[in-house]
Amino acid sequence: MNLQEAINKFLDYCETEKSFSAKTVESYKTALEQFESYFFSQYGENPDIKMIESDDIKPFLGWMHDKGLKRNSLRMKIAAVKSFFKYCKKKDLITLNPGSTVTTPKKEKRLPSFLLKNEVEKMLDGFDTTTPEGARNNALVELIYSSGLRISEALNLKIAELDLRSGTIKILGKGNKQRIVPIGEKAIKAIELYQNIRSQVSEKISRDYLFIGKSGKRLDASVAYRIINRKMGLVSESKQKSPHVLRHSFATHLLDNGADIRSVSEMLGHASLSTTQIYTHLSVEKLKESYKKAHPKA
Repeated sequence: MNLQEAINKFLDYCETEKSFSAKTVESYKTALEQFESYFFSQYGENPDIKMIESDDIKPFLGWMHDKGLKRNSLRMKIAAVKSFFKYCKKKDLITLNPGSTVTTPKKEKRLPSFLLKNEVEKMLDGFDTTTPEGARNNALVELIYSSGLRISEALNLKIAELDLRSGTIKILGKGNKQRIVPIGEKAIKAIELYQNIRSQVSEKISRDYLFIGKSGKRLDASVAYRIINRKMGLVSESKQKSPHVLRHSFATHLLDNGADIRSVSEMLGHASLSTTQIYTHLSVEKLKESYKKAHPKA
């Protein structure tokens, strides 16, 4: 059986027997058509699948890379090829699976976006804290940036979990893991200001949750996203705009100022130190950028 015939059988199998989504089948089809095109470009023929070896598959990665594909796209292409040959082996179309020894490229790590310190300051200066909503929004942003909270953690925060005297809060994070996180002075003052006029946000107010909406219930996540994204768009040209950017900024600024990575990891509620280490890469990238701008021989 030649490659084209086997590919058609595999795609039919994905669609009928495995009931894969149309999007997945189309993704496999595109990748395998490119794999087939690679063979035509190299050998000028549609080979018998029994003749294909792992050494024939590996150069396909380089061929695709030369076409400008990034690592994560290459991962998807090679995953499709490996799935195809796994199917061929399962259906006894081949004796040995040539895809079994082909290594999938490592996932490309995207560096998270973060705001510069002056951008955070501009963002916070943009709230009208004389209004109940403005004071609430200011307190929310101050808290996320001050303590590195996830947006879900901030919105689920209950008044009883605040200890403004000691400058700490109790957070119930991922996996129901509790941690105690410090709050900065500016965030404490912002929360106190908001609490003084919190009752003006709504006629009916929740006794439990700190941040409430017009209904008096816990502030909705979509509303919080919209508020933060809009304000962030006024101070930053970055494409990434979300409450999580404030959390990234918290971690990056702490490490830039010499904070211990283990302490930052604990404050973020990371299960593994390796998750926090991506922020050290951000600091290194910033250092490289400063070096290029300032060093005469750079």
